[in-house]
Amino acid sequence: MKKLKKWLTLASVSSLALFLAACAQGAVDKSGHPKPPTGFLYGSMYKYIAQPMQQLMEWISSFFGGTNGYGFAILIITFVVRMILLPLMLNQQRKMTISQEKAKVLKPQLDIVQAQMKKAATPEDQIQVNQYMQRIYKENGTSMIPSMGCLTLLIQLPIFSGLYQSIAYSPDISGSNFFGVHLGTPNMIVTIIATLLYVVQSFIMLQGVSDDQKKAMRTTMWLSPGMTFVFCLMSPAGLGLYFLAGGVIVLIQQVIVTYIITPSIRKQLDEDMVKNPPVIVVDEHTFDHMGQAATATTDGTAPAANSSSLDSIAEMNRKRKAKHDN
Repeated sequence: MKKLKKWLTLASVSSLALFLAACAQGAVDKSGHPKPPTGFLYGSMYKYIAQPMQQLMEWISSFFGGTNGYGFAILIITFVVRMILLPLMLNQQRKMTISQEKAKVLKPQLDIVQAQMKKAATPEDQIQVNQYMQRIYKENGTSMIPSMGCLTLLIQLPIFSGLYQSIAYSPDISGSNFFGVHLGTPNMIVTIIATLLYVVQSFIMLQGVSDDQKKAMRTTMWLSPGMTFVFCLMSPAGLGLYFLAGGVIVLIQQVIVTYIITPSIRKQLDEDMVKNPPVIVVDEHTFDHMGQAATATTDGTAPAANSSSLDSIAEMNRKRKAKHDN
């Protein structure tokens, strides 16, 4: 599941990169400025998304005046969009955290099933073992496929494209500056600051996971900062400001998740597990005889677990109860 999530995220950000690159292609006028697109897809996006966004940015800019108005407009639009999405993003993070914490409780059983999956000699055996995996999740009220967290990225895609086209095809916006930063061309300072914000967010995210998870996440933690760096380098600084301001919100979001939501979820799960220990579906003797495991029952239920083989789970429950009593 971790590999699936990784590849889905890579596919999403890669599609966004290609999408923005396609938006940048087009003819230029006599002054060398890009002409707005006229095709059905990008022309419609420019007409119905980018042009209204241009007008909104011009309206916001008029309140500030001077050369920095468009920069402030981009920051304000970014904060409004991100704050609207923040409850949805926090809800996704909460669901994902609950799923991860439940997976920790089920790890002794999942390890047994995963080890048996490697030993399964036939497709039939693999199907039988996979059914046990599904039952472990189902009977303990969780899912094998947690929320992938791509919804907020898809929601932001029209904002990305509209903002990109607004800057690229508006001589006023692309020709303006924000405290010395030219909004129409890439800027290394904006790129570095935006990237560092996502680096800090990734390190804070690691503080809320176990050592085993840290080892698995150390490679993927660089994905978001890396893609931010690439996007900012290939995009006008005006879009870089969107990533920079968004990075501030994402950093705040991660602080809330790591230091408020995650401890609260762990405390609640500890209390729940003391009252309702995990349902035991398999133990280390369940697959001693693969054929017996497959035919022991006819109603699809697993064989009864041997209580003497559940030491790791029992010990975990004792620790949770002792922690709760203290």
